[in-house]
Amino acid sequence: MHHLLPLLVAVPLLGAALLAAAGRRLPRPAAELTGLLVCAATAALALVLLLNSSPPMVEWAGGWVPVGGESVGIEVIGDGPSLGMATLVSLLTLSALAYSWRYFDEPPRGHAGSFPALMLVFQGAMCGFALAGDLFNAFVFFELMSVVAYALTGFRIDEAKAVQGALTFGVVNSLGAYAMLTGIGLLYARTGELSMSKIGRGLDTAAGHGGPDALVLAAFVLVLTGLLVKAATVPFHFWLPDAHAVAPTPVCMLLSGVMVELGVYGVWRVYGTVFAGPGGIPAADLTRALVTLGVLTAVTGAVMCWYQRHIKRLLAFSTIAHTGLFLVAVGVLTPEGDDGAALYILGHAGAKAALFACAGALLDRFGSVDERELHGRARELRATGVLFAVGGLALAGLPPFGTGLGKAVSEQAVGGPLTVVYVLASAVTAGAVLRVAARVFLGLGPPPEDTDAYETSGSAERPETSGLLRRVPDTMTTVPVVLLAAALAMGTVPGFGDLVARSVNEAGSGGARASAAWTLHGALLGLVSAALAVALATAAVTRSHRPSAPAWMTPLRRLQSGHVGDYVAWLLLGSTLLAALALPGVLGG
Repeated sequence: MHHLLPLLVAVPLLGAALLAAAGRRLPRPAAELTGLLVCAATAALALVLLLNSSPPMVEWAGGWVPVGGESVGIEVIGDGPSLGMATLVSLLTLSALAYSWRYFDEPPRGHAGSFPALMLVFQGAMCGFALAGDLFNAFVFFELMSVVAYALTGFRIDEAKAVQGALTFGVVNSLGAYAMLTGIGLLYARTGELSMSKIGRGLDTAAGHGGPDALVLAAFVLVLTGLLVKAATVPFHFWLPDAHAVAPTPVCMLLSGVMVELGVYGVWRVYGTVFAGPGGIPAADLTRALVTLGVLTAVTGAVMCWYQRHIKRLLAFSTIAHTGLFLVAVGVLTPEGDDGAALYILGHAGAKAALFACAGALLDRFGSVDERELHGRARELRATGVLFAVGGLALAGLPPFGTGLGKAVSEQAVGGPLTVVYVLASAVTAGAVLRVAARVFLGLGPPPEDTDAYETSGSAERPETSGLLRRVPDTMTTVPVVLLAAALAMGTVPGFGDLVARSVNEAGSGGARASAAWTLHGALLGLVSAALAVALATAAVTRSHRPSAPAWMTPLRRLQSGHVGDYVAWLLLGSTLLAALALPGVLGG
């Protein structure tokens, strides 16, 4: 079945080409149905290949197989993690396309196929990045994914905010991509190889007994800079809230649900295959770098999430916080940490995409995503309110959601004080979501005062439909129901956690085995996080007024300036910090 691997990229790209060519002639329902069918076919193929991914499959696209151990072909890897990510990408893209059925105002110039075509290219690029076995083609798909994401973020080109958000997204992520390409060039200069596994062996051979040198450190920093920008890790994260505030809701579902997570997946894949040997970066130094950046990301994201009134930005900062938790789990470099991160990512994808779907319903029903302006106005949207609250509890890690299982396994892997970071970050982000649910859908507490000059308002937003909706379409309710049900099933289906753990461990843990199942300790910590989230939300809505952010928050919030030059400066500072955290191992070598 390995010959079918390239189809996970080819099918959506061919479907996109068909829609781009015939979109002007197809009626809108036909164009959107074509996009759905192509996406569903890719998702079905990915699932079939995933179920047959043991042992891992390798395919050389176009038949360019190695000769004498040398090759210029495109290597495609089909193991549990890569096919799992491709399946997640395809299923979430299918959900976003179903959610957007007859969703937007008339597409540009009546081109009904433009949006589904872009979504299919996005799907194909993300699948290609997940499956890539060589660094250069990983970069190619990385860039294709990015370029399409810029276009989707600024899809409504008649809005200045959308264009500005897409431009910021494009500049910062393009610089990250250039850094990654430069790092790949250094690795090619050292080893003469582009295949990840061959680069890893080449670095080990070149190093001998001397360990890594400055060139290897530079390559490591540059490659990981590109991946950490995509993962929206602090201080590379500033583009994400600005992009989410203006991107169409179905696009937000993919950006937060799977694209950011692909950055974390890339870090795991590249280190384990390229830099994990004696010629790469010592494990202790990588752990120090990833755990430090992960904790900083989780704390910053959670604090910023709590003080947002713009609901989509609030959810974006929540994504940043949880990305930090994923990075900590990956950074401890244990099979349990890998398993916990994988399960956490899967559960988070369903919960976060569902929350953005609910936020989109608010935008198109009321023309606002502002917590203060919407106070009590959405009482009629009972189903949406219930789904939003359930999504918040899932973010908290409430058992038996898949997020709770992933959080529990991760907490067991990281242990000690880092467990406190998991409990607090998940509780604060979930508490912010529950606070919004209580105020917007129940009208609890007095209307909060507008006293903070540094908050971004979500009021007077233009709906993404042709006008304000009189009622929320069934698709906007059904999709988040299915997504939350999937997140719940991940934590309740017997053996699912162990199945994911086995796939991840076979690919990246050197044959080590770890169990990924509920424990009493993990379930209790999940209940503590959920209870703390409810307590925070209750305290927020029962106060007579919402207090302004404390003085120490002002500098932190001013950093989210919206100026792309500031964000570029932070990117350079982040690369320097990453190098400083990894440097001791090189000096010691």
